[in-house]
Amino acid sequence: MANVPLPELLRPKTLKEFVGQENLVGKGGIVKILLENSAKESFFPSLIFWGPPGTGKTTLARIIAGSLKREFFEFSAVNAKVKDIESLINDQKQLKLINAPIIFLDEIHRFNKAQQ
Repeated sequence: MANVPLPELLRPKTLKEFVGQENLVGKGGIVKILLENSAKESFFPSLIFWGPPGTGKTTLARIIAGSLKREFFEFSAVNAKVKDIESLINDQKQLKLINAPIIFLDEIHRFNKAQQ
């Protein structure tokens, strides 16, 4: 833990610790409602987060994965290959998991149309 960067140590780990984006995580917020309902339905939809850097998109995705107790895979379209992402998805489909992992693809706009 001594070599963990300070921002990573300070990153919120729960919705309660997450500051801002009340329209998503506060009372009546869609993410909060989806998380509450997922306990009953074991279903969580695909989401697209957009906004400027530093607004909590990646952190919120990690919190969602942690709340759902699902594995979290993070890719950046800047350096990820479509083949790697497809391979992960195919591997996960073969496992036929009840609780599918959360796959977070950052900077997806960096992919060209064919890659998307």
